[in-house]
Amino acid sequence: MSEIPFDTARRHVLGLGCERGTPPAEVLALAVEALRAAGIGGAQLAAIASIDSRRQESAILAVASHFAVPAVFFDASRLEEETPRLKNPSALVFARVGCHGVAESAALAAIGADAELLLGKIKSAHATAAIARIGLQKA
Repeated sequence: MSEIPFDTARRHVLGLGCERGTPPAEVLALAVEALRAAGIGGAQLAAIASIDSRRQESAILAVASHFAVPAVFFDASRLEEETPRLKNPSALVFARVGCHGVAESAALAAIGADAELLLGKIKSAHATAAIARIGLQKA
């Protein structure tokens, strides 16, 4: 997407999903855990991505602010387009929000066709996180 500043250092997107009102500290801790699990640092993030119904969610915005990157949001129909590429599709998530995944789908959607999942969905008590990157062929 043109609004995300991808470059050779910042080629990853952190996808996040959370229940409404999830404490920012919980989502930030999950984000840090995701980065550690993927073996990357915050300086390698180009953006945070989520579903548009979380556009005003303080926890998502706090993570974007913490890493000083933009937050981008997608509607459920756009996220549903990513279902064939998900590692962890969920019928329960589909029943709740209209797409088979938020964190993985949002991370992939933010990059587009050249995206690949680096880290599939991980969970905390009230949130999910996943990391996508620009495909190595585009690096």
